[in-house]
Amino acid sequence: MLVGLLIILLLVLTLPFFVKVIERNLEPFLFVMGLAATIIAGVLNMELIHEIITNHLMYMITAAVLIFGLLFARFQNNIHIWINKILEHIPLNLFVFLMVVLLGLCSSIITAIISALILAEIINALPLQRKEKINTTIIGCFSIGLGAALTPIGEPLSTIVVSKLDEQFFYLLKLLGVFIIPGVFAFGVLGSFAVKSRTKDDDTRETEDLEDETTKGVLLRAGKIFLFIMALELLGQGFKPVIDTYIIHLDGRILYWINMISAVLDNATLAAAEISPAMSGLQIEAILMGLLVSGGMLIPGNIPNIISAGKLNITSSEWARLGVPLGLALLIIYYLILFVII
Repeated sequence: MLVGLLIILLLVLTLPFFVKVIERNLEPFLFVMGLAATIIAGVLNMELIHEIITNHLMYMITAAVLIFGLLFARFQNNIHIWINKILEHIPLNLFVFLMVVLLGLCSSIITAIISALILAEIINALPLQRKEKINTTIIGCFSIGLGAALTPIGEPLSTIVVSKLDEQFFYLLKLLGVFIIPGVFAFGVLGSFAVKSRTKDDDTRETEDLEDETTKGVLLRAGKIFLFIMALELLGQGFKPVIDTYIIHLDGRILYWINMISAVLDNATLAAAEISPAMSGLQIEAILMGLLVSGGMLIPGNIPNIISAGKLNITSSEWARLGVPLGLALLIIYYLILFVII
């Protein structure tokens, strides 16, 4: 079983970068890999299928993507006009800074999903070249992924942790706020450096605009998101026996680095398996920060990544080009803060 699951993990980590047809069809590929993982682990049964198809969160996320997608499609021209008017009064760099910070912090209230939808639509409307759009999107998703963990309504991971520890609403804000809030502002600064300043006289024909959104495109994206969430559920359940047997009893410093697998596995599933009320605050901080940072490294790492990448047609290799080194740098910084400096 262990060998088979390691092969699945290796395929998930490598094939999207080397096989174009898989890169263009990431959601069905991950679904097949998730199905294979549950079969290898021997956990695929009617009970698991029922648990997955009755997961209300899967339908809520898909509905949010669909509804907001249709709204954005209806008002996309207005969004471009509004953003252009704002950029007449403030520099593009400042606008990007404010966007990354505000969406990162507000994601804990409006949810990571809504924040990611807004991020993708705004970036699509900005006068940016493709590379700038990709880099700004990745930085924005890192910010949203961190910020959403501040309250239990921001994302599934925070909901599970607060529930499992039987803590109050602002528990994660008190525990992780000192790490997350400065991180969100740091991403805002990084985002402002990721774009070139432009004036009203600049030739915007050099920038890249995507085709106008269509109802068919919105429906297709919502379907892909639904399939993607099912894939994450299957992958999480398939790898759960290995996590329970070999991982959850390890030292927090080791778990911190092992949790890099959340770049391709559902971090909520990992948090549910690893977090225990018997753990110290430092252990919980280490596990959660490792999961949250790693989630931004690759497209499958969290829902905001897949929403934004789908909207802006970002490939796995394009995402990893910035996501992996940025995530590794942040992991090193937080490791030093958690285990060396404090």
